[in-house]
Amino acid sequence: MYVCICNGVTDSQIRQAAANGCREVSELTMRTGCGATCGSCLDMASGLMDDYHAARRAPVIDLPLIASAA
Repeated sequence: MYVCICNGVTDSQIRQAAANGCREVSELTMRTGCGATCGSCLDMASGLMDDYHAARRAPVIDLPLIASAA
């Protein structure tokens, strides 16, 4: 899906930029052109990057408690 219509940047390109280490919207704009024209896509682009990075954080492992010997 196109996120930045002005510069033809897709959600896949934004996720790829995030996978390559992009964390700030300003850096995304420099790498892809997303938001460089009108800026109306920046909220969605930022959300996509945030979602990508949140999904890549280490999951919480729920280990069972081991009963201690009394």
